[in-house]
Amino acid sequence: MNEFLEPGNLVRHPDMPDWGLGQVQSVIGNKITVNFEHAGKVVIDGSRIDLVPEFGGPEA
Repeated sequence: MNEFLEPGNLVRHPDMPDWGLGQVQSVIGNKITVNFEHAGKVVIDGSRIDLVPEFGGPEA
């Protein structure tokens, strides 16, 4: 699923709902940098975690 992510996409971490909504900053190989509302910038290993796309934005 992560192979479809690109900068600007909104996502949520499936195991960390308290991090809130995140915006993808960069995707380099399996390394996905996301800026989350409540956790700041986090580098995710895309080979281990499938981020959940958020299509409706923060108001959804």
